[in-house]
Amino acid sequence: MAFIPIHDANPLGHIRHPYVAWGIIAVNVVVYFVVVVAGEPSMASAVSFGLIPAVFNGLVERPVELAAVPDALTLVTYAFLHGDFWHLLGNMIFLWVFADNVEDALGHFRYFIFYMLCAIAAGYAFVLSDPTSQSPVIGASGAVGGNIGAYLLLHPRAKIWILLFLRIPIRLSAVYVLGFWVAFQLFSAFTGNGDDEIAWWAHIGGLVAGAVLVIFMRRRGVPLFAGAPAGQRRNVARGPWG
Repeated sequence: MAFIPIHDANPLGHIRHPYVAWGIIAVNVVVYFVVVVAGEPSMASAVSFGLIPAVFNGLVERPVELAAVPDALTLVTYAFLHGDFWHLLGNMIFLWVFADNVEDALGHFRYFIFYMLCAIAAGYAFVLSDPTSQSPVIGASGAVGGNIGAYLLLHPRAKIWILLFLRIPIRLSAVYVLGFWVAFQLFSAFTGNGDDEIAWWAHIGGLVAGAVLVIFMRRRGVPLFAGAPAGQRRNVARGPWG
């Protein structure tokens, strides 16, 4: 990606801390380092717990020695594995920046259900995109896409600090930052010009699921397309020169 988010000035209004989002981040990190410390080859863990469309559809069988969980359960387990440290770090940064406000809008329990449903939807989108593929998909990117879809509907005008080209700090509205992310996923999926090792359709499946689910799962009274938080409105209205 051409940027990474580093902070959003978007205070919580209903919860004190996003415990579920923090817990999900912790589980992802622990799983990654357990796999690394155990010395298990990354491909072996990916085959054991990753989502393989051909296996999920019953076209081929997973090797008996690697059949650690039922095939249906891989719609969840795949989302807690990562191929390398940078894969993990990128997903967790996005989750850290955006998940707290989504959890705030939904509440702790509903956010947990939301996250799991986004992961499942993302995985199933990948299965539908290439039902005979024998390549496993792993990673939280689809579930992260669900959080991005929800955040866009909840807080499109929130201000986000990003590192553009991984080195230039710049502050933009969420609609521009996340809108670019969405456009990039769609472009890559439909044109095939992106990295062949990235499951673009999983990202899109999670994105769509998150956008739809937040409409129905948000707390009563939580608006969609909210304006900038109170601390940001004066700056937006007056501009940089007062």
